[in-house]
Amino acid sequence: MTRIWLEELRSHVGEEVEVGGWVFNLRSSGKLYFIQLRDGTARVQAVCAADAAPAEVFARCAKLTLESSVRITAAVREDARAPGGVELLVKDLDILSVAEDYPIQKKEHGVDFLLDRRHLWFRSPRQEAILRIRSTVENAISAFFDERGFVRVDAPILTPTSCEGTTTLFETDYFGQPAYLSQSGQLYMEAAAAALGKVYCAGPTFRAEKSKTRRHVMEFWMVEPEAAFLDHEGNVSLAEDLVASIVAAVLARRRAELELLKRDVGALSRAKPPFPRVSYERAREVLSAKGRDLPWGEDLGGDEQTALAEEFDRPFVVEYFPFEAKAFYMKRREDDRRLTYSMDVFAPEGYGEIVGGSCRENDLETLLENIAAHELPLEPLEWYLDLRRYGAVPTAGFGLGLGRTVMWICGVKHIREAIPFPRMLNRFYP
Repeated sequence: MTRIWLEELRSHVGEEVEVGGWVFNLRSSGKLYFIQLRDGTARVQAVCAADAAPAEVFARCAKLTLESSVRITAAVREDARAPGGVELLVKDLDILSVAEDYPIQKKEHGVDFLLDRRHLWFRSPRQEAILRIRSTVENAISAFFDERGFVRVDAPILTPTSCEGTTTLFETDYFGQPAYLSQSGQLYMEAAAAALGKVYCAGPTFRAEKSKTRRHVMEFWMVEPEAAFLDHEGNVSLAEDLVASIVAAVLARRRAELELLKRDVGALSRAKPPFPRVSYERAREVLSAKGRDLPWGEDLGGDEQTALAEEFDRPFVVEYFPFEAKAFYMKRREDDRRLTYSMDVFAPEGYGEIVGGSCRENDLETLLENIAAHELPLEPLEWYLDLRRYGAVPTAGFGLGLGRTVMWICGVKHIREAIPFPRMLNRFYP
């Protein structure tokens, strides 16, 4: 007997196979049971007929409930009316577990109700589709960097100091010393780039921001490349190529999932470099014309990002932000010390920033001045300063937020759906 996954059924038409799965729908019409079965790879209809299956097998079907788990022996037959073009004719059925009354039904449920049952909400077709797309995004990122000779280096999660500012740190005790959950692996990637040239990390990062917007979570996964001898133009191009490569991979491999999510693939298809680019100054002018004055030195907030996105039908880049709006390690422009060699990539349709990056300050004295200006403690950064003492070179890189990228590609309205187990303000269950 061949044990197969449901996604393999079409290559076993005319054979008898064994499958396992969960019942996601069930109906009866007298002497027939129609069992909708899923196993994580596909969904199929299994038919148990009173005149084709043993009496005890037919009787077992009456015990089935939604999300009961079963093992079925069945003949695979073609049926043009069935999803996937095949269905199963049940020969034998073993019940592995009879599920209790399943809490998620085919009706509207409140968001809190669903988030409390996130571990079960996964099983719905929409959530399955989002998780599959997220997996494809992650695989596309790895393939992109592998093809370009980048080496993956894992950054620590526990760190001795801030990377992105002291006001959003989660603090914990490290055997009597204060330690912090990482806001970014970027500083460590600079050290790795000095050894390996081109590197990247991918992992969880944490921001203790008391934000309730649809784009923010307290824990999110970020992909952070860093390369030695990379300048601003090269950094922008790398980010553009990465975003375009991710979208192309999803369009190539996940059309069915995008269709299920009712995503406009035409909007995604426009994500091809070069992306439109505007300076911070020009962005302020555009916002002012829209009645949204942005004071000099302030970063773009969610409302400003949404307003700017109205001007573009594809991802776009805002570059050269003021030093006071960005992190201490960003390199200032030689022709205007108020500005930095920085860039953010924003998704269209109001999904906000998906990439943030810059050239890094490689001059030791200037970096010391920047640290003082940001009022950061010097001692925990001594190792970072060593990178400027021993063979400093220009470096650049960026961070791509996985959750927001998936949110945009899937067309979902809140980032909580783009993360398997979201950690939001006032929520870290389950």
